[in-house]
Amino acid sequence: MQSVAVIIAAGLGTRMKSSLPKAAHKIAGREMLAHVLRAAEQAFDRVVVVLGPDMDQLAKLAVPHEVVVQAERLGTAHAAVQAAPMFGEGPVAVFYADNPLVTAQTMQALLARAKAGDAGLVLLGMTPPTPGQYGRIVLEEGYVARIVEYADATPAERAISFCNAGGMVALGADMRDWLGEVRADNAKGEFYLTDIVAIARGQGMNVAALDAPHEECMGVNSRAELAQAEAVFQARARAAAMAAGVGMQAPETVFLSADTVLGEDVFIGPHVVFGPGVTVEPGAEIKAFSHLEGCVVRAGAVIGPYARLRPGADVGEGAHVGNFVELKAAKLGKGAKANHLTYLGDAEVGAGSNIGAGTITCNYDGVAKHRTVIAEKAFIGSNTALVAPVRVGAGALVAAGSVITSDVPDGQLGIARGRQVNKPRG
Repeated sequence: MQSVAVIIAAGLGTRMKSSLPKAAHKIAGREMLAHVLRAAEQAFDRVVVVLGPDMDQLAKLAVPHEVVVQAERLGTAHAAVQAAPMFGEGPVAVFYADNPLVTAQTMQALLARAKAGDAGLVLLGMTPPTPGQYGRIVLEEGYVARIVEYADATPAERAISFCNAGGMVALGADMRDWLGEVRADNAKGEFYLTDIVAIARGQGMNVAALDAPHEECMGVNSRAELAQAEAVFQARARAAAMAAGVGMQAPETVFLSADTVLGEDVFIGPHVVFGPGVTVEPGAEIKAFSHLEGCVVRAGAVIGPYARLRPGADVGEGAHVGNFVELKAAKLGKGAKANHLTYLGDAEVGAGSNIGAGTITCNYDGVAKHRTVIAEKAFIGSNTALVAPVRVGAGALVAAGSVITSDVPDGQLGIARGRQVNKPRG
């Protein structure tokens, strides 16, 4: 029997004070929904996403999974009901997109606990150091007796540290039946998913709870909580990178994206930011205060300090990109150097070439982008402007201070500047 994960992502960004749906807000450059999707894909055979109306951005993220729409937001059980036709007969788990840090391992553990067979419903719980206003899970003889919301809890119940984290799993047929019995007899007139605990127990079912790592289970309902979740993710990602052989001089100042790929023996200096889509191959060094996004840094290359690599940058093996150098859609060949105060956009620099300080590729004419090609072992003098489209040949040299508007053939010297004139004073 197939396992199914239902991810509820229909919430608005009201408490985030945002026009974006809540699940579209990002942690480590990836939408909260996408985080939960990636984990669920590893743990379940099928994934169904419940969205609200007019959530096109989230619908695109959900591809290729099944999507259903909760036309009216009438509570979490009502959201889950929208996916009931997709449940099947195997285990069905319900998760929330605003619990973005739950890992595939925890989802698999939840499934495994359900398959133990002694409980018809298994909840995802946690024991945070400060339980705050989370709902409390009351246990009797090792099983869940009830969930008590903080506002309704007695002092003794508030002293319980075991809290409801939101996720749950049961067989599809049971989940459908229980959801059908949920009533909106509460102050908000909404259908609450947690009500199925009492329904299941009323049918004589045992209800169990898995105590998951609390760092994974934190909910995100505000900008402050989003920042807290970001901090948890970053700490986890840094630890994983260092365990895999990445060196970090000041790890607490390094920020990674969810898809950052770092090879063994990469060394990262202080205050480095990795945007989405970065791969750094083994042995490369990223020096302090550099910002990388959508780029590849090949083995043994050195980046920074104060360098910016924008999307499409590809820094070759052993190449150097120095301080206050910016690359965009530019490829540096093996051993090439651009060490100071340079902008290379829509460019290709051959192996072993040297780009002098203050060089820029003038790649945009106000209408279209054009490409600059610098062949291998060329030397570009300081303060040069290369007006694209233009090619500097292999072994060619461009004199400092030149504005190059025509190709420089292989092995030749290109000079494009006014002749110096010295005149007597007075």
